[in-house]
Amino acid sequence: MERADVLGQYFDHHDGTHPSMTLPKHSKMASSAFRFFRGSAPLMYRDIANGIITLPQPLFELPLTYVQGDCHASNFGFLSEEGSHGETLVFSPNDFDDACIGHAVWDLLRFLVSIPLAQQEGALLQSTSDDLKLRQKPLADSTQVNQAQQTFIDSYVATCQASLRGENNNQSALTEFSQEHILHKRWQKGLQRLVGGVAFNLKSSLAKEVDLNTTPLRFKDNGEKFSRLHEDLYNTLVEYFRPYVDDEIVDCVERIDAGTGSNNLKRYYLLVGPKCCSSAELYHIVEVKQQRLAAPLHYNADLSPTNRLNHAHLTVNCQRQMQRRPDLVLDDALWQGVHWLVRSRHHARVGIDPEHIVLGKRAAERNGLSQYTEACATALAYAHMRGDRRSLMFQQVVCDIIPEYKTELIASANQYASQVEQDWGLFCSLRK
Repeated sequence: MERADVLGQYFDHHDGTHPSMTLPKHSKMASSAFRFFRGSAPLMYRDIANGIITLPQPLFELPLTYVQGDCHASNFGFLSEEGSHGETLVFSPNDFDDACIGHAVWDLLRFLVSIPLAQQEGALLQSTSDDLKLRQKPLADSTQVNQAQQTFIDSYVATCQASLRGENNNQSALTEFSQEHILHKRWQKGLQRLVGGVAFNLKSSLAKEVDLNTTPLRFKDNGEKFSRLHEDLYNTLVEYFRPYVDDEIVDCVERIDAGTGSNNLKRYYLLVGPKCCSSAELYHIVEVKQQRLAAPLHYNADLSPTNRLNHAHLTVNCQRQMQRRPDLVLDDALWQGVHWLVRSRHHARVGIDPEHIVLGKRAAERNGLSQYTEACATALAYAHMRGDRRSLMFQQVVCDIIPEYKTELIASANQYASQVEQDWGLFCSLRK
């Protein structure tokens, strides 16, 4: 079958339409190969199932564990543990919508593919930007991309080796970065956004979404992000989800045009806090998000009985297992015949975009890209290792198998990155 036909079938099945000029999700995906990759996670699993991607069989012999499912360079970041009011900022995976029980190599491969795509995103951003300073920044080159991929695998294995020596455990996390590290500035930003931080009232998730100068507090009037609800839906939403939260729901809106892969799914924001307006620090945002089947499970339905849980319940289970201290509000609900994920929006949430890790002197001249992939590998290994809290079997098999196949794994990732570029070009053509 021609690849264009494969893509047509894929989008018909997963998005309910051929590549479209009107679907907002497809508009986002058309902007770059990296965004195309983010928005088409199940396609990689289809290509593994159909032999488009070939990997050494021993890499699938690692014990099954909880995996992120959509593991790429922008699905890591800083967040406040335990949700909104946690006092500790950690660097970790930050998206569990496609998490399930699966093969760790899926996450490793997907992250490795995303690194050259992120580098291309940086180059594309420079070529299309009107910002002279941005265009003049040095860009990480292909040699640095390859070194970052090598570092990613080496660091993942090293974290498992350290576990076997008793140097880390399921309570280990990345909580600080030196001044020389590429993540230092973003770590500092996160610390300032914590409750009590100097930027809490300006840059926290709460301050960005909520008008803190009104009485009572309410979501900002921002037509690009929020849609006000009809009174009947508003009252129904508040009535149904009040038992899931720890205080009163003082306002709610529909969140629009968020995410890439989940852009076409409904989501609502609930502003939760005391009924009588008080300090902003007593409020937080809870997201109610429509949940879909995890990306790997479209083509790996029978891998584990746990994966038969409803979509939202599976996400809750995986997030609780993979995080050191999960959100205080983390639940699933069946409402209007649809499964919904209910979870805290972190006050101190700092994401990572490709330009943060591939552009600038720190990224291109001071080994910053490799610093970043090392941190991601460590955080991912911690998350994978928490899948088995009774033994060190996972870590042992990782150390026994992965080093031998590192070169082949990276080669497969780079080959598939080229496939993603071609697919993006086809996708853009099919839209027209």
